[in-house]
Amino acid sequence: MAAKPTIKDVAKLAGVSFKTVSRVINKEATVGQELQDKVWKAVKELNYQPNLSARLLRGAASSIGFIYDNPNSNYVIEMQKGILGECRRQGYELVIHPCDSRADNLIEEIVGMVDRSRVGGLILTPPMSETPEVLAALSKRKIRFVRILSGVQPPDEKSPCVYIDDRTAAFRITQYLIDLGHRAIAFLGGEEAHKSSGERYEGYKAALKENKITLDRKLVVNGEYSFESGVKRTRQLLSMSGTPTAIFACNDEIAAGTLFAARILGIDVPQQLSIVGFEDSPFSRQAWPNLTTAQQPNATIASRATELLVESIRNPAQKIDSEGFYPQLIVRDSTCPAPGRK
Repeated sequence: MAAKPTIKDVAKLAGVSFKTVSRVINKEATVGQELQDKVWKAVKELNYQPNLSARLLRGAASSIGFIYDNPNSNYVIEMQKGILGECRRQGYELVIHPCDSRADNLIEEIVGMVDRSRVGGLILTPPMSETPEVLAALSKRKIRFVRILSGVQPPDEKSPCVYIDDRTAAFRITQYLIDLGHRAIAFLGGEEAHKSSGERYEGYKAALKENKITLDRKLVVNGEYSFESGVKRTRQLLSMSGTPTAIFACNDEIAAGTLFAARILGIDVPQQLSIVGFEDSPFSRQAWPNLTTAQQPNATIASRATELLVESIRNPAQKIDSEGFYPQLIVRDSTCPAPGRK
């Protein structure tokens, strides 16, 4: 059996030093394009695979961590898919660490995981990515991280982030329902700890205000990002007088629960009640009728966050810019003009 090619074999074939090969493979910004091309050509010809164990022994990071606390399994799966894909492309392992964001020892738990696993950095998702105490503790320990969070722009320049403009997307969703003739539009929010719920609520309120529609607080019901919460709150809404003709659910899982509750109560969707979700998760496509929603490409968002983190690990002196994502409205069969309007 032929011996596996080594970094020195690559260096010899490319006509460069093995240190140059190492810098190219680790994607350091100090190597010119011509040398990079020579090295990658040699890597391909030899089918060379970097040795992660050797990297670890040298003290270099060989893995990154994914920290989350989210009841939405589709969200977690999509995030994991995006992070894992980029880790494999970049030659890193992935350490997945679910946690309870309300735990008293949250910070100690995260820092302890970093120490044990020797990860090079963290991908933080809400609510940890939006918790100042967590961010301050990680910064104090000089632990690199990239935040995925809700906002119309980066909240600061302390560390790179991938921000999602939930507010504008929610405005457009609400405006779409208003354009269909709906005036009694309910809003089903998610957990208050997740900034996305508040940002979507602000977009909803702004659209009502712009169209001179008075906010009816009876139509705003907070809860959890879950199917069960959607069922419970929808039954509550539809049992009172002055029922809504449309419901804006803060994610597709809530919206699917809303659809289920409407069906139990014998309410036709969309003829009697229009329903809109958010995220474009499998719930939106598997429900019948298919849900109108805002497309939020979670796997792509996670992949980009991982790319930013790897850049910051390999080039610690380089300023890494944040990046925004803008969910787009997808119209499906769960919405139509308000009753009485054609």
